[in-house]
Amino acid sequence: MNPQSTGLLEERRVRDFLAAARIAHLSTADATGAPHVVPLCFWFDGARFYFVVDEKPKRRASGAPIKRMRNIAENPRVAIVVDHYEDDWEHLAYVMVRGHASVIADGEEYMLALRGLRDKYPQYRAMTLAPERNPIVRIDPDRVNVWGARFVSGGEIR
Repeated sequence: MNPQSTGLLEERRVRDFLAAARIAHLSTADATGAPHVVPLCFWFDGARFYFVVDEKPKRRASGAPIKRMRNIAENPRVAIVVDHYEDDWEHLAYVMVRGHASVIADGEEYMLALRGLRDKYPQYRAMTLAPERNPIVRIDPDRVNVWGARFVSGGEIR
């Protein structure tokens, strides 16, 4: 499919694909434009994407923010790719979302996103996550691209 506005996120096939996906790849860039891509766990609420900086070993001993967070502070423009691969290339698919990232400041939104992440990933239930140590980032989509036979009219999520 051709690049589209964020309206594609309202299509059931796209929403089902995103809800079933376990991993995304986040692309950030610093102020000079140097790219940085990392895999991450995410929650899609039907309109926006969320991820948390959790307690896994990626945390820096110095206490300095990790690279993706430094990049978002310098340049909030990001992209996320959620993809699916199979050896049968008829089943290949991806959704790419370009948007703006921001750290959630509102406590109610933080708890809503944390519940969504914990519902999707049981591993987060065992972690004590708090806004001052574990920021949650919201990505507001500006543009969405989808590709794959599953998104063509008449297709279905496989």
